[in-house]
Amino acid sequence: MRLIRTNHFRREWKKLPVKIRRRAQKALRLLISNIRHPSLRAKIVDETKRIWQARVNGGYRFYFQIRDDAYYLLDIGPHPK
Repeated sequence: MRLIRTNHFRREWKKLPVKIRRRAQKALRLLISNIRHPSLRAKIVDETKRIWQARVNGGYRFYFQIRDDAYYLLDIGPHPK
């Protein structure tokens, strides 16, 4: 699988603190190797649009779609409490 970053994802990525970016890079590597890795807690959050959510850490999430052989990264940011 490969990662495709949307323009929106790229803009949001630039806003992240450096520490969160490092954690997010690790989470994205885990996504490529094993979407079911327990630390990701990946799940579908929108059945109709087939949008998935995965965990960066306790306070940050990223959203993506799976199409063909790629993960389309849609958004990343703080998780509302």
